[in-house]
Amino acid sequence: MATITAPAQKAAPPGILTNRAVRKLLTLAALTAILVPLAVTQWGGATWPGALTVDLSEPLGKASDWIIDNRDSHPLFLYFFGHVSNVVVLAVRAVYLALLAVGWAGVTAIGALVAWRVAGVKLALGTAAAFLACGLLGMWVPTMQTLALMVVAVLASVVVGALLGLAAGLSDRMDRVLRPVLDTMQVLPAFAYLLPVVLVFGIGVPAAVLATVVYAAPPMARLTSLGLRGADKEVLEAVESLGTTARQRLLTARVPLARKELLLGVNQTIMMALSMAVIASVIGAGGLGDRVYQALASVDVGAALAAGIPIVLLAVVLDRVTGAAGEERLGVPGRSPLTWLYALAVAAAVAIAGRVAGFLDWPDGWEVNIAEPVNRAVDWMTAHLYSGVPVVGGTADWAAHFTSWVLNPLRDGLQWLPWWSVLLVVAALAWLIGTWRTALTAVLAMAAIGVLGVWNPSLDTLSQVLAAVAVTLVIGFATGIAAARSQRFERLLRPVLDVFQTMPQFVYLIPVVALFGVGRAPAVAAAVVYALPAVVRITAQGLRQVDPAALEAARSLGATSGQQLRQVQLPLARRSLLLAVNQGVVLVLAVVIIGGLVGGGALGYQVVFGLAQGDLASGLVAGAAIVCLGLMLDRVTQPTGRRPRKGA
Repeated sequence: MATITAPAQKAAPPGILTNRAVRKLLTLAALTAILVPLAVTQWGGATWPGALTVDLSEPLGKASDWIIDNRDSHPLFLYFFGHVSNVVVLAVRAVYLALLAVGWAGVTAIGALVAWRVAGVKLALGTAAAFLACGLLGMWVPTMQTLALMVVAVLASVVVGALLGLAAGLSDRMDRVLRPVLDTMQVLPAFAYLLPVVLVFGIGVPAAVLATVVYAAPPMARLTSLGLRGADKEVLEAVESLGTTARQRLLTARVPLARKELLLGVNQTIMMALSMAVIASVIGAGGLGDRVYQALASVDVGAALAAGIPIVLLAVVLDRVTGAAGEERLGVPGRSPLTWLYALAVAAAVAIAGRVAGFLDWPDGWEVNIAEPVNRAVDWMTAHLYSGVPVVGGTADWAAHFTSWVLNPLRDGLQWLPWWSVLLVVAALAWLIGTWRTALTAVLAMAAIGVLGVWNPSLDTLSQVLAAVAVTLVIGFATGIAAARSQRFERLLRPVLDVFQTMPQFVYLIPVVALFGVGRAPAVAAAVVYALPAVVRITAQGLRQVDPAALEAARSLGATSGQQLRQVQLPLARRSLLLAVNQGVVLVLAVVIIGGLVGGGALGYQVVFGLAQGDLASGLVAGAAIVCLGLMLDRVTQPTGRRPRKGA
């Protein structure tokens, strides 16, 4: 055997050529040497060539005019969209009237008893306190309006998402077809698809509900598909051996085995729907979102906080209740099916008693005004921090320096680069982290931005995203490492992350504008605050899941705490860290676009302008460019698994 293996070892190629990344870069360099001279000869210049752009303003303008002209007469609107609109209005109104009929005491009792049945006494008390806090803040009626809209939107999102996930989970072909559709639904900024929804349904509740469904259904679809595809094959084979049909296997095996993923999908759908509450207020959703939006228009931090706190409380309560429902609670006393009857009976008794006693509307004398003290605190902070800090300067100086030292050079540098070099960098990053298909998708997405004619605004948006992601990762990784190494710090940090993650994006903009003024820096700051919780959570979870045996082996060799972190935990948590980068990019992009409302400019401004002016072409083109930008960033930050070759 030695005489056979020796020649093979001598014939081995140099080590540098066996490196997969080096081979990819060499292949890309060869393609570049062939294609770039041709591109430069045909289309010179740094910016995207005008010959390769397509003007969509005329066809989109014609489509917008046709919708407006035929909205009240065409059969499609009269007999389909009209009926959909009526059903949505009736459903939301029915839920809202039911909540008002039950009264504040009944709603609080029902929420607390459901939480007790699912998760225990502690969460029941927290749920009751959350509903009472909504009333104390003077937001009971807006909270019920938002809750009614959320009930209808979440039910519709769960049904639509479950059906799509069922199709994707049972068919590989449908999974391939639906994946780009779900990517587009999730990456497309809400402002971009608010415009076509408003054109079809007009301003009001139907448009708000349907926009929320488009935004909130993808997580349910993805997790449903994941749960169905991840079902234990041995259990499925055992069920199949009993002679069951495909439908029986689905109902008795696949769906029960995917219970945890399905409930997680419901949880994520609720979170996404609540995050749309403020954005949907722009098109007449009403409720808490409308209060926040009005406060943003007048830069009233106190009023925005008074309306934002109930949204956060609803999000936290619903997150905890649906999360607890997804956990197994076998053997826990008091969880028999009869407890549902007891809970419903008690809730009905409380509701009837409250109605008899006249406790339907929240008493005005019980309300607490927090807007004035909050605004006084903000005024003090603005007066002392905006420009009055000695030596280090105020927040206005920080924003100006960040803009002139980071954002402007980054934007100018990206726009200075030749268009073909940007595509080359995208291809190299995507291919190094994935496959050639990943690189091709990323390049085509970036090229589509140029074809749409928004190359320079897209690079401006990209510069803001890169700057925000860099700040987010520095703070998020450091905080996540600290949380993973200290359980006490993690427990203290968890409620803070919950608040940051559930607070509507618009609420971030108000104090940020008060402290930093108007411009691109406030948009970046709001994006950092919004994306930070996800990065911290994923980083901490990835580090905690590192194999304890590996850490024990490192300690036995005398490794210090820092060496264990650098040489064991971080390398083994690589995939989690890359996922944190990916999620940070996606979340930052979402808020940077909303930053167009506070002077962020670029694509965000074009989307907001299109919605405000009813300009379908401007809004949809900028929205499509954001989708392409998000797809490109997703591909260059999300590693793609490589299937091993047979015989390897």
